[in-house]
Amino acid sequence: MKMYKKIIISLFTVSFFATGCNDDFVNTTPLDQLSQEVVWGDASLAEAFVSELYGGLGVGGFNEQMLASLTDEAIFTHPGRNITTHTEGRINPADPGWINGTLSWVNMYQRIRATNLALENLAAPKFTNTNNIVDRLIGESKFMRAYYYHQLLRYYGGVPIVDKAFSLNDSDFLGARNTYEECVNFIIKDLDDAATKLDGKSLQKGRATKAAALALKSRVLIYAASDMADIPTAKAKSKALASYATPQLVGYVSGSRAERWQKAKAAAKAVLDLPGFGFQTNLSAPVSAETGTANYMNQSLSMNGGQAEMIFGRYFIPTKNEDGGRIGLFNGPNGYNNWAGNTPIQELVDDYEMMDGSKFDWSKPEHASNPYANRDPRMKATIMYEGSPWKPRSASAAPLDPANQIQTGEYEVNPGGVKKTHFGLDTRKSSIEDWNGSYTGYYMRKFTNPSPAIVDQNSWQQIPWPFLRYTEAIFNYVEACIELGEETEAKAWLNKVRFRAGMPAITETGTALRDRYRNERRIEMVFEEQRYHDARRWMIPAQTLGRKASIINVKGTLKPGKTVAIYKYDPENYNYSYTVGKIDPGKENRNWDDKIYFLPIHRDEINRNNKLIQNPGY
Repeated sequence: MKMYKKIIISLFTVSFFATGCNDDFVNTTPLDQLSQEVVWGDASLAEAFVSELYGGLGVGGFNEQMLASLTDEAIFTHPGRNITTHTEGRINPADPGWINGTLSWVNMYQRIRATNLALENLAAPKFTNTNNIVDRLIGESKFMRAYYYHQLLRYYGGVPIVDKAFSLNDSDFLGARNTYEECVNFIIKDLDDAATKLDGKSLQKGRATKAAALALKSRVLIYAASDMADIPTAKAKSKALASYATPQLVGYVSGSRAERWQKAKAAAKAVLDLPGFGFQTNLSAPVSAETGTANYMNQSLSMNGGQAEMIFGRYFIPTKNEDGGRIGLFNGPNGYNNWAGNTPIQELVDDYEMMDGSKFDWSKPEHASNPYANRDPRMKATIMYEGSPWKPRSASAAPLDPANQIQTGEYEVNPGGVKKTHFGLDTRKSSIEDWNGSYTGYYMRKFTNPSPAIVDQNSWQQIPWPFLRYTEAIFNYVEACIELGEETEAKAWLNKVRFRAGMPAITETGTALRDRYRNERRIEMVFEEQRYHDARRWMIPAQTLGRKASIINVKGTLKPGKTVAIYKYDPENYNYSYTVGKIDPGKENRNWDDKIYFLPIHRDEINRNNKLIQNPGY
């Protein structure tokens, strides 16, 4: 008899006393488990089982170690977390480095087995189908199975498709990898079914919906149309893929790529046509810089109308004390007693355009002398840099920074006429938790609640993680249109995103348009676990993910005749210099290896299943 755990909100405590031997003791029903007959014979328990399927989502991307630090978005501050095993190209089947729960082969298959159990038992429900609950539960289960398979697909390529829950009666538990195309088709079928089953169903936030199924379908198909999934293209760009004996496991070896782009376009447009989604996407001209910053904050914080962006998210409540509510603590400045975990690198900062749409350029004196002025308004809402206004400091730090500004530099002060050096409170030479200071000179602001009441590790925030949001579907549509030569349509939708941010229209064509689109996607979707996959599927990681990470060194020198006792950012008192440097290679020495287009299947899995074929380069 199968027993299920973790689906009961509370249990009565039962005490059991026995004074002698009893032959019935071994047949006692466990008090902390329920049999499958009980679970699938009760609508509430069946729903509880399906609710647990979402557990494989973890805290979304709000882990202390974020996927952003495997990319040219950020660098991870703390040692000993196996991040550099990835970024330095040293991963292998015996040591895959840092693997979080949502990209773990084992975790995903455990969750897939649970979805299969649900689908098998819901096929012939043994409870009353009140309010057509069975269709909803089947739809949610199919969506979650599709999501977990899509996770495996985009990290590992084609994987064994298991659409049944194995039992002890099965004679063979081993399965060969299905082709990439077969996996895509399986996922799309599940998502189409889910969209149908969930159509018209009103669900709580954080649960699968028709919109979520359509949005995930859009993502899967845009990946399927990309360079990395097109084997002729991939072989021309990667030696590891060119020499791989079974390329059908990692991409399409036949078929029309133009048709794949058409399918991706149609899937994205189906999301764009959904009512009730999208935030400030009906503008015909750019908003002001201040409004652009506010718009971006409202999206990332999912407030003040920005909630309309969210199609499928992971939500948090303080009473549960989940790590997803501590993203501000994980990434905030050490001068606020935070941990500075994932800190932006200079390559990201440099890719924010000037307000007029031109590129930022260190070779231009007007840019280099004041690098944070007159930039894309989204930068201010995403990154904290020297002089950024922020929250009030703690009581002990407030006398050192009454202006409440980020301090990432080295400055002269001369209290009492005696000149000395002051190191910023948010540096690795700070008087406050210097070990938690940023190496790069920047901190992540996006996803952090700016409320002064939420400052340190004693505070929990409720910002949701965006698994799928409306603007991703816009970008998917734009990308497909560009690849199909429909540039006017592509620019019309791309400029909707830019106008909302206060940025001018894009007018380029051809390769220049593709490059502007890719940078726009990079900036808009930053820290949302997009860049890692985008750089790989576009096959540009050597020029992006593999770059040595750069940092900023800021120095403030007092102007003649100026007296400053307590430092604050002030160009009236200081001449500032900004010098770009490289991260110490002893800290991290980034390197791209073509094998990292796909993660290795762990050696233990290969040893357990002799039908598995390893990924290229391993």
